[in-house]
Amino acid sequence: MNNTSYVADLIAKRRARHALPRELYSDPEVYRQDLEQLWHKDWVFAGHTFEIPKAGQYFSLQVGDYPVAVVRGKDGEVRAFHNACRHRGTKVCEHAAGKVAKLVCPYHKWTFELDGTLLFAGNMGSDFDKSQYNLKPVHCEIVHTFIYICVAERAPDFGAFRKAVSPFIAPHNLENCKVAFESNLIEKGNWKLVFENNRECYHCDGTHPELLNSFVENLSVAGVGGAEDPELVEHWNRCERAGMPSRLVMDEAGRFRMTRIPLSKGAVSYTMDGQPAVNGRLDASGEPDIGALLYFNYPSTWNHFLGDHALSFRVLPIGPNETLVTTKWLVNENAQEGIDYDLDRLTKVWIATNDQDRQLVEGAQAGVNSPSYEPGPYSEIAENGVCQFDDWYCATMLERLRGPFKLKSVG
Repeated sequence: MNNTSYVADLIAKRRARHALPRELYSDPEVYRQDLEQLWHKDWVFAGHTFEIPKAGQYFSLQVGDYPVAVVRGKDGEVRAFHNACRHRGTKVCEHAAGKVAKLVCPYHKWTFELDGTLLFAGNMGSDFDKSQYNLKPVHCEIVHTFIYICVAERAPDFGAFRKAVSPFIAPHNLENCKVAFESNLIEKGNWKLVFENNRECYHCDGTHPELLNSFVENLSVAGVGGAEDPELVEHWNRCERAGMPSRLVMDEAGRFRMTRIPLSKGAVSYTMDGQPAVNGRLDASGEPDIGALLYFNYPSTWNHFLGDHALSFRVLPIGPNETLVTTKWLVNENAQEGIDYDLDRLTKVWIATNDQDRQLVEGAQAGVNSPSYEPGPYSEIAENGVCQFDDWYCATMLERLRGPFKLKSVG
């Protein structure tokens, strides 16, 4: 049996409305196929354009097997490149972020323009054709500062996602934002456990006291839709009258979803008292209580937008049992720390929540690694979101491993 058949058979064994089989969280071959079928083929959230506002600024990231650099060019364009010198493969951009006049390989000083063009390669002889050795480009798309990259030779369509998400995030004016704080947390768990944990709040009552000062999960939009409660509909109507799209939108495959939900009574932001963390507003709606805009795009990101600030979350797999979760707190570019916001007040809720989630994920990984583990059933009340994620994962993987006519194999 070849590796793709082995993984496809494991996925096909999953029972409907149950957690995934043990091997899907721990087997190195499953992780390999996750990379090849998802992370190396799909659009991955990389970062924000305002992180590299000037020519020569860059940041780097690792997408599965591929080191990537995202660079602002002299022409103002943001481009992504495979971060490997065309000489002997050394990373050209050595650091997580930086600013350079040219992209210079630290090994033998091959020098590239900010648009990836090879400018200088010493001791290569008169017959050497520089034009054949430019940095290899990576597909790059931008939607309201969100930079998405795809390392595949041919990228899938981006237009449907752009069309769906743009009306939701445009009113938050991210083009006028900056990163107030960034957290990078390595969780000792499979990337699917990280996303599963995010997609339900069944665990919140006993785990997230800080978050529950303001956040209230709405089960009407947690999974694939369903009965809409009057409070949610009224919240949507009020926000939409103020020009803030709010009603649930998701694609047919379930890969992305956007919706706006109300926070707890009297709360307007993710703070310990529910009151704003930042002076001023990101939006210009005039509506004092817009709740929280939630959007995710599998496999790499979920996001929360409030009236006073926003949070972007990026998920990147490091290994079968290790995941990097990056959180960025976004505020208006003119907001000054110590004057317009207190950093501890701004970040306290989600720093605590992220660490609590890390502990849950690591505990889950330890449990599913046990030979005694058997996948349990999902709650039809509280776990439709996590079930929807697993349904998407299984359907997408089987389609890519076996072909489009094998989707019926999903339990």
